Amino acid sequence: MIARYARPEMTALWTSEARYERWLAVELAAAEAMAKRGEVPQADYDALVAKAPKQITAEDAERIEEIEKTVKHDVIAFLTFVEEKVGPEARWLHLGLTSSDVLDTTLALQLKEAGEKILAGVDRALEAIEKRAFEHKDTPMIGRSHGIHAEPITFGLKMASWYAELSRDRARLAEAVHGVAHGMISGAVGTFANVDPEVEAHVCRKLGLEPDPVTTQVISRDRHADFFHALALMGASLERFSVEVRHLQRTEVREAEEPFTPGQKGSSAMPHKRNPILTENMTGLARLLRGYASTAMENVALWHERDISHSSVERVIGPDATVLADFMLHRFTRLVAEMRVYPERMRENLEITGGLIYSQRLLLELARRGVARQTAYVFVQRNAMKFYEEGTDFLEALLADEDLRKHLSEDEIRGVFELGYHTKHVDEIFRRVFGKA
Repeated sequence: MIARYARPEMTALWTSEARYERWLAVELAAAEAMAKRGEVPQADYDALVAKAPKQITAEDAERIEEIEKTVKHDVIAFLTFVEEKVGPEARWLHLGLTSSDVLDTTLALQLKEAGEKILAGVDRALEAIEKRAFEHKDTPMIGRSHGIHAEPITFGLKMASWYAELSRDRARLAEAVHGVAHGMISGAVGTFANVDPEVEAHVCRKLGLEPDPVTTQVISRDRHADFFHALALMGASLERFSVEVRHLQRTEVREAEEPFTPGQKGSSAMPHKRNPILTENMTGLARLLRGYASTAMENVALWHERDISHSSVERVIGPDATVLADFMLHRFTRLVAEMRVYPERMRENLEITGGLIYSQRLLLELARRGVARQTAYVFVQRNAMKFYEEGTDFLEALLADEDLRKHLSEDEIRGVFELGYHTKHVDEIFRRVFGKA
């Protein structure tokens, strides 16, 4: 992933050095298990640990990749490098293993670590949303459907829906992280013919993974597809929230907007612009996450016990998807924490249609008084249309409607135009979402 959309906390997991260090950890853990079983001389295992690199440097990674140019096999290149460092005792490494034992167990480690960092980012985002939701729990604004004014809500309710959805994203991701955190040390085609299942159990236990109950020569890629889909769903949620901010920031609306920092420029040509660049960026990155999820699905159907059509895909989407998800969460958390909210403008927009937003309550009041629903609908709609077509005040039109006045008094009609009627259950909704109001 390009540096523009990456944070070093996540990219550090995906460097060549980090990958080779995990390969070495897997190999040494397997050798340790075999030494405990008496299959590897204890003295040779001790020498392995003593002589093996404690850390893989950039120079080490360059050497491994230099060897790979000749052998055309990354794991063999790595083992050759370790043999250069360790000497004859290196013959006990990779005993009974196949490349995928090392690669898939390492990928499980990387995705688990990345997933845990992303989950921590989700928690920070949820904390920021909750704080702003309570800040604006009772800030009234217009709710919109099809982009058209519908009925009143509060800005806090809008953010409560963000919190609830991101909480579901977190639960899905946590489950997917658990699912992908499975390792394997089962040998060629997964039969344990040349390595005992106890070795796998030891390796996974030491590395904080669970043994996959059954493997082919690889771990089945439905686990990985689930992980990348969880990231994509989370990205889709962040996109939904961001699209909302983009709409609210439009000049004609201007009820909320992204932070705009001192010295920031919005346009190279027009000095007055304050463009929603952070949230537009979210939309673009969410598209990438969905693409990665789609390619992860394509990896599920491998030939027989394995092929390597998944390998090139995962070398790209593993780092890119996790780095992007981490970056998006970090950016979104800042966006929420520093978002500018304009309650006065929300109030202005609530009133811009002259009370049309109370039409449903009026319809229901007529129905309660015995007016057939479709008849009542005609009474209310024909007066509402006068606002659009003639600019007539809705309340004045209602008060002048003789058919409607047969069923409702002037005070009853005026009583329909009450904002609090629409927000009376906000506390109950907050208790459902946050456990408190």
